Amino acid sequence: MDPYFKGFSNIVLKIDSAGDTGIELEEAYALTTALPANLQVKFGQFFAEFGRQNAQHPHAWSFLDAPLALVRMFGPDGLRSQGARVSWLLPTPFYTEALVTVANATGGTTSTFRSPDSPEIHGGVVDDKQVKGFSDLLVVPRINTSFDLTETQTVVLGASAAFGPNNSGPNAQTRIYGADLYWKWKPAAAEAGFPFLSLQTEALWRHYDAAQRLSAADPLITLPSEVLKDNGAYAQVLWGIKPRIVAGLRGEFANGNQSSFATELRGDQTRWSPNLTWYPTEFSKFRVQYNYDNRKAIGTDHSLWFQFEFLIGAHAAHKF
Repeated sequence: MDPYFKGFSNIVLKIDSAGDTGIELEEAYALTTALPANLQVKFGQFFAEFGRQNAQHPHAWSFLDAPLALVRMFGPDGLRSQGARVSWLLPTPFYTEALVTVANATGGTTSTFRSPDSPEIHGGVVDDKQVKGFSDLLVVPRINTSFDLTETQTVVLGASAAFGPNNSGPNAQTRIYGADLYWKWKPAAAEAGFPFLSLQTEALWRHYDAAQRLSAADPLITLPSEVLKDNGAYAQVLWGIKPRIVAGLRGEFANGNQSSFATELRGDQTRWSPNLTWYPTEFSKFRVQYNYDNRKAIGTDHSLWFQFEFLIGAHAAHKF
């Protein structure tokens, strides 16, 4: 056992819609364990610690799919990249932690920044450039704190941001801000953690500076310089009815302002999602979830989802 570092990796095997098998290195990073002054450094490839859910692996989600606001800001795979994160546990009477990540802003999982999929947001030809300075990197600061309201109630508050370049132009930047809250009630006489009641909510705002650019669909068309503004939020309530049975309800929305490039990725949308989850053991779960979607100018959708999941082998504990 190394006295100064410990390492983690998460490797995903998956089958796509064509039946082809793929392998993906989701995370691979090291953590320091012996720095002074309550400091810790993480380095490698990892999920950015923005808000509560982005840093969670899908098997830890309380709902089958990611919230609309997170998908709009960070893409379907979440915001993750290669870099380093420094965290400091502040000397306060209650838990308070400040973190800052500096990472590569380019890649398929840096949606909103220098992702190759960015034309789906700004509609223009990608402006490729090399990393020449600090302004070409992705910076993600966060602060969160936790305290007990009573002997049976706990609150966690957090604020996050993400700053970095996008590829609509040589000097174009993106700024995302977020705030999150988590509240949980669990009686002193709880059995195996049940019953419980919890509330989790996040709100996000994005300013995407789209430079004047040639249209990716028609190079004869020049799209004007503009600021694309998006916002979204979700709130989810979980009720641990009895040991290993949890009912949930999530309500959410995502909105975007008018722009010269029309895309469904920035359209106005709301969603309601009730679900019910049964955990036969701590290593498996069955879940059924219904989604009611309302997309402006498109209409409504109804979908029913079923999920079965099981874990094999040792697994690290999740954060509270």
